[in-house]
Amino acid sequence: MTTKEALEKFLKSYEAYYNVETNDCLEPFDATATFSIHNEQYMLVKAAKYADINSFEYVYFYTADSVTKDEVITLTDKAWNDGLSKVSPDTNHRNSDITLVLICDKINDETRKAIKKTRRYKSYAFGFKGWSNFRLIALECSSGDVNYNLQGRLLKKLVSNILTYKKGEKT
Repeated sequence: MTTKEALEKFLKSYEAYYNVETNDCLEPFDATATFSIHNEQYMLVKAAKYADINSFEYVYFYTADSVTKDEVITLTDKAWNDGLSKVSPDTNHRNSDITLVLICDKINDETRKAIKKTRRYKSYAFGFKGWSNFRLIALECSSGDVNYNLQGRLLKKLVSNILTYKKGEKT
């Protein structure tokens, strides 16, 4: 599978629930995807509402032949800073997660270690106004290996489903 084919698979999968943008993306990313959900909790009747909850996710896609440790750090910083600039924490804000998906032909061992060690987290007003986590997924197309950071492991099954999905199958 080439990097372009893998990117198309990811974007096709994300289009079902996310607003995917392939034009006018932040440089150097190939595409971005945005997800938001609003939830309300109430007692017996809607007039007795006791909670409004907003959750967001911002996903950045990057393709390259190979990526170095320094490039991973630079891309991580760009995605994290852009994602945080979109966050508006208030009493209804629960979380805003930022995800970076790297799709490369080759990933060296030093870069794999950097990916596993990548961690970003921010809480707003000691968590009373929500938090932000950073997820990092790196797909090596030549071998099919997928590398994750600690938070990115939550997406392991999703990535596996995207990569093995064949038209006509149920996921």
